[in-house]
Amino acid sequence: MAGGEVGTEFWLHEYITPWDFYAHGITKVLEYRRTKFQEMYIVETGAYGQALVLDGKWQSCSGDEFLYHEPLVHPAMLLHGSPKRVLILGGGEGATAREVLRWKSVEQVTMVDIDGEVVDACRCHLASMHQNAFDDPRLEVVIDDAINVLDRANTTWDVIVSDLSDPIEDGPSFKLFTKEYFEKAKRVLAPDGAFVLQAGPVAPAELRLHARLVHTMRQVFEHVQSYTSYVPTYASPWGFALARSTPIDTRPDPETIDGQLSEQTTGGLKMFDGTTLLGMLQLPAHIRRAIDDETVVYSLDHPPKFFGKGTLGASA
Repeated sequence: MAGGEVGTEFWLHEYITPWDFYAHGITKVLEYRRTKFQEMYIVETGAYGQALVLDGKWQSCSGDEFLYHEPLVHPAMLLHGSPKRVLILGGGEGATAREVLRWKSVEQVTMVDIDGEVVDACRCHLASMHQNAFDDPRLEVVIDDAINVLDRANTTWDVIVSDLSDPIEDGPSFKLFTKEYFEKAKRVLAPDGAFVLQAGPVAPAELRLHARLVHTMRQVFEHVQSYTSYVPTYASPWGFALARSTPIDTRPDPETIDGQLSEQTTGGLKMFDGTTLLGMLQLPAHIRRAIDDETVVYSLDHPPKFFGKGTLGASA
């Protein structure tokens, strides 16, 4: 069936592997910019609402972003228990900040993004995602390179959330998935703090990146735990990596977690609760084996390279 017959003006073809792509049906382009750092589209989709696309790679969209942002944020916040100071590296849509700011204990959130044009466009067009998080007085937005902020920091954070765009070789983020980056983050993490990384897809054809990221983090942090969430518009289950200096309980009691969330957070979580967390932490055997068998460590001399970019074209 031709795209026009189903109401689609454009197709965004996002290449997943050299042989596979996901075609997102775009009904309207809300804003396009080629910034100093990357190419940005904010679009309306036919099925999943508004979306942010950077360098041809799908970042998140209003229809299913909660399946990414809730598991990105809340395991690390729970691991600390009562976080007051949180650092977000990336997160231009504001949805990560939204989830962090649910926590009643939080007193200060610093969100660092290298691209102010993207942040401004998201603030303008993606209110369904940030839900006015940018107006919360606890949030400070810093437009800078994450490395610069980490290098200059003379304080520590209870939780650090690394919500960076994928490590495309000529994009702004590929250096921020390396051992050197994790060492800088650990230096400014409180002794009882938690660090979490968005760590790429875990579909079988793409699993190597995730396994290598977790293995690299294990060279820096004493305890690292991989977990996943399925996000439909990513065309793959997505991986995260949680790290800290003390052990991570991979069999938390769901009722205890539910009680913590009820007492310590505001607003309604959509997918995340104690049962969800327990399930996420039980990794399938093939992912555990891939991580345990991995030997490559990503460094500035050998950084990761995420496959491909997408293309936007008219429908047939």
